[in-house]
Amino acid sequence: MVKVKICGITNPEDAVTSAEYGADAIGLVFAPSPRQVTPAQARNIVSHVPPGVIKVGVFANHDLAEVEEVMARCRLDFAQLHGSESPEYCTALGTRAIKAFRVNNEGILQIIGQYHTCAYLLDSYSPHAAGGTGQTFNWDIAVRAKKFGRIILSGGLTPENVAEAIAMVHPTAVDVSSGVESSPGKKDRDKLRAFINAVRSVNPK
Repeated sequence: MVKVKICGITNPEDAVTSAEYGADAIGLVFAPSPRQVTPAQARNIVSHVPPGVIKVGVFANHDLAEVEEVMARCRLDFAQLHGSESPEYCTALGTRAIKAFRVNNEGILQIIGQYHTCAYLLDSYSPHAAGGTGQTFNWDIAVRAKKFGRIILSGGLTPENVAEAIAMVHPTAVDVSSGVESSPGKKDRDKLRAFINAVRSVNPK
C-alpha cells in the first residue's frame, strides 16, 4: 500500500483534517520556508494528531544535535533531510533518517547510492528552493532509484497526476505540499480529500 504524507503542515486544523481524510504521515518544516514552524508550534500541532499518524520533521543543514533535540521535544518519528547532509550525518540518525534529493538529471543516482537511510525522498530540482516548488521531474529516474531502497515520490504531485505517478513508479509513499494548498502553508480541504482519494483509487488501504 502506498503511504500518503502531507507536508508543510502549519496548524493543528490541517493536521487533523489530513488524518481524518486518511493521510498516513504529516511533515513539519523547520527549514527556511513559507511553511516553516517553530518547535513550539510543531509540538502543539503534534499534540492534536491522532495516534498512528507518522510525524516527520523537515530539516536542511541543521546541526545534528539540534535535529535530535527537536525530534525529542516534538515527538517526531523521522527526520527528512533536505540539505547537503553527508552520509555519515544520516547514519548518525540511524533508522530515523530520510534523505531528500532534488532531481535534476540521472546523475543524482550516483549520489543516492552513497547513502544508507530508511527511505529516499525524490523532489524536483530548483536553484531557488529546497522543496515545495510544485514542479514534477522525470519519474523514470525515480523508478531506477528504487534499487537503493524505499522511495518517497514528491515534487509537483496533485490530485490530477498522483494516480499516474503511482502507476509508473510504484513508490513506498507519495509526498505533497503545494499541490493541496489554497496558499503557502494553508491546506485546501477539497484538494486534500481529492488527493488522498486519488491515491486510494489505485492503491486501496
